Amino acid sequence: MKASLSNFKQSPRKVRLVADMIRGKRIPAAFDSLAFLPKKSAPELQKLLESAVANARNLGMNPDDLVVKTISVDKGQVLRRFTPKARGRAGRINRTMSIVKLELGVAGEPRTKAKGEKKEIAEAKPAAKRAAKNK
Repeated sequence: MKASLSNFKQSPRKVRLVADMIRGKRIPAAFDSLAFLPKKSAPELQKLLESAVANARNLGMNPDDLVVKTISVDKGQVLRRFTPKARGRAGRINRTMSIVKLELGVAGEPRTKAKGEKKEIAEAKPAAKRAAKNK
């Protein structure tokens, strides 16, 4: 139940804003979020989600039981363009593309950490232990 979108012509920083909104949501809720979001990447991510759901249906799974398990947005190719500047110089303009990878999972399964995810921060030490340590 995976799907990917490569060389989407928008910077990864902007696409991640939309991807963060649907991460961990159930499929109907994710579709609702994307349908009313006024961002350029929302319709493209909706198509990607539809593709992943179609892949799940082919495996015989019910889309209502699925959740967006992981969604990652990485940097793709960079188009380099130039614009004229003062005194005959040229200024470079980088147009970065995005690569989006989406994976669906069953709603009740425990979630595994993705490759780039950070560890959770350990609980802070109680105040008594810190006070004893500082003496």
